[in-house]
Amino acid sequence: MSKNKGTRNERELFHMFYDAGHMPLRIAGSGSTPIPSCDLVVNCNKKHLAIECKSLKKKRKYLEEEDVMQLKTFAERFNAVPLLAIRFDREGWYFLNINNLEKTKNNFVISLEYARKYGLSFEQLSEQN
Repeated sequence: MSKNKGTRNERELFHMFYDAGHMPLRIAGSGSTPIPSCDLVVNCNKKHLAIECKSLKKKRKYLEEEDVMQLKTFAERFNAVPLLAIRFDREGWYFLNINNLEKTKNNFVISLEYARKYGLSFEQLSEQN
């Protein structure tokens, strides 16, 4: 995914949360330092969410274990729920708890089918208490 597409999708999600009445913060430059970080932090229904955003054309996304562990570390230190937000073209956003990701030999993988089965839609996440 290009940097511009990633930024555009982060901003799209930022505005979706804001328009739904939540308070998002976008962390510019996330992933460009060795310090654990995420793309968005959102105060949603009295919970803090630490969100890493991914967008893709294909039906499957592989994530390195180190990237998932950095999100987990950030979320623990920030007292937030670590979520992966993944947007499949023409499908919309799915939100997945990183503790339940499918593991391959060396990485994690998220397929469209897995996201449909185990992920939450934006509406479901936004309405959770």
